[in-house]
Amino acid sequence: MTTRMTNEVMRCSLRICYRRFPWKPLSTPVPAAFDSISLSRNDPICCWGGRRNQNYLSGTLCATRFFSHGGNQNGDLEESNSVASERPLSTDTKIDQTSSQQRHRRSHFQDLLHQCGSPSDVLDLASKYSATVHQVSNCLNQMWTSTKKMSDEQRRYELQLMFEHPEFDDLLQRAMRSIKHTRNNDVAYSLLSMVNLGVPQQSRVIQTFVRTCQERLNEFDVKTLSILASALDHMKDSQNAVALKEGMRLVVEMRLPEIKNVLALQTMMRLLGKDAPKELKQKLETKALSMADEFSLPNAQYMISTMATMGFHSKPLLKICSGKIQENLHGIPFNRLYNVLQSCRELLYRDIDLLNSVSGYVASTLDIWTNKQLVFFLSVFEDLLFCPTSLMEAYTEKVITNADALTLKDLLCVLKVYSSFNYDLRHHRQQFIDSLSNALNSYLPKMSGFELLKAVYCLCLLNHFPSTLLEQLLNDSMLEQLASGKFPKSRETMFQRIDLCLRLDRPPLPKPLSVPSSALGDPASSSQSVNPQLSKSLQSVLAGQENATLQEMSVVENFYVIDGLITKPLPSQTDVMETSSSPADSSQRIAVIYAPNSTFCYGTSHPRGPLTLKIRHLKILGYTPVLVTEQHLQPLSEEERTDVIRGLLFPDHASEPQTKEEHVGSGTV
Repeated sequence: MTTRMTNEVMRCSLRICYRRFPWKPLSTPVPAAFDSISLSRNDPICCWGGRRNQNYLSGTLCATRFFSHGGNQNGDLEESNSVASERPLSTDTKIDQTSSQQRHRRSHFQDLLHQCGSPSDVLDLASKYSATVHQVSNCLNQMWTSTKKMSDEQRRYELQLMFEHPEFDDLLQRAMRSIKHTRNNDVAYSLLSMVNLGVPQQSRVIQTFVRTCQERLNEFDVKTLSILASALDHMKDSQNAVALKEGMRLVVEMRLPEIKNVLALQTMMRLLGKDAPKELKQKLETKALSMADEFSLPNAQYMISTMATMGFHSKPLLKICSGKIQENLHGIPFNRLYNVLQSCRELLYRDIDLLNSVSGYVASTLDIWTNKQLVFFLSVFEDLLFCPTSLMEAYTEKVITNADALTLKDLLCVLKVYSSFNYDLRHHRQQFIDSLSNALNSYLPKMSGFELLKAVYCLCLLNHFPSTLLEQLLNDSMLEQLASGKFPKSRETMFQRIDLCLRLDRPPLPKPLSVPSSALGDPASSSQSVNPQLSKSLQSVLAGQENATLQEMSVVENFYVIDGLITKPLPSQTDVMETSSSPADSSQRIAVIYAPNSTFCYGTSHPRGPLTLKIRHLKILGYTPVLVTEQHLQPLSEEERTDVIRGLLFPDHASEPQTKEEHVGSGTV
């Protein structure tokens, strides 16, 4: 045997021995996923399992050792068997073959990895291969990606299997050991994947990655910063996480001109959050506006939710995004459309064109939405104070047709929305009310006291008084249950309005019903002050009115507060007032009510449920309600306000006639 041949055999023998006795720590390993961050850096962090050694010895799979800086280690047995019969290769040729084999094995590993459909599949694959630094990151990323399309129940089950898998902790150990040699974007991707997989955020592996990100922050490019921002967005505050976020804010401000991708910008904006300085928010707004032409439909949706996360109301950005969404409503799934509406509510942003378009779109495609989705739409519209007329008209017919399909929670939500908006059901009114009442009766044995109270209250706002529900609500046992419940102030207010309905509306019931005084709470107080602008205008108007008196902040029926009560003799009764049996019979009583914008459906003069009930009851009591809105007081001079109020109170004597269009949402009702 030649000397060269002897050297080759010796080299192969050493490789085999190296695989038979891999490196092992000298003490018991500490699980990476649950190791406290307070452990010493000298503590052992990894070990090799027996099952992995068997895989290496089998020689049937690719196994590029992580701790080895060499290249090819698999296939060496085959090389040693044939080396005696082969002519020795040159050094360059052997290097080329080794590199080619490595590329082939890595490509094969990636193909197998992409076929994994669950975290356990990835871990099974990782147990058979000694992954490279980059492949460890890919494994973590694939584990997270594989759970995205799972149902919540399946995801919980798969994550439980993942945490129980013997290879999971070892994979985290490998990620932690190799972090010094891991590329920046792989560090960020690995952190994002582990956070999304639910690895405890105070664990040693997570905190190690967070500290590494701190050290390398200035080296991160814009894409890596965006990935890191996504990870931090899902992390709870800790000492290291907060420090990293502060560093990110400084880096983002410096790198802002470099950002060329809309999604990366949005991710940065979300990370900076509500605590970002106003100047930085304005810089981000300017950057976003400069990229507005590049906004895709998902970008427009995400930008609105991003601004809600930041607590930043940018009218130009909102207008651009609203227009993009309005043009492409048919391409937006429920979750995204609902999130847009939720974000608009948080930003107190109401684009009347967008809201009308969404209402019309949902109404025209009613059959593609589930009952639950339709109820969610109605609920978020109510939060926005916007009455979706098209949707409510279409949904009314759906409820009449199949009210039994609604759950109790759905029924209560539908009642709340329709009563809150004081929606005019027109010729469908009786059918709609009867359908809801029958459905509620079927749930009566299952209702809690508070649910029953809310149902009766909403029906009373709709001027409907179901005897069965009322009797159940007002029996002694139910009242005792409600007396010890939550939300005492809300409960008392509802009972007070129900009591007023029973006394003033006088519904025809099988037997008389009344709300006991113990459930009514304290009467309304007149100690609150009148709006100073309204008070001054009323006094100016009445200065030229003979025999007219003004009483401010008067309380009617111990509940309704009237901002200004004007009592004026009727023209034909001036001479006989002294012989009249009652002042109400011989005088006109004008109840001036200051109505904030929130008491009307947005963009209309249509009063919402509680204000409608107040108007209804004041009319029954003989008052003439006159609504004065914020628009009548705030943007006008004192003289203009006085003229407007005079026109509302005494239209026949107004100095300048006011058209309905000039003063929306006001006047005698």
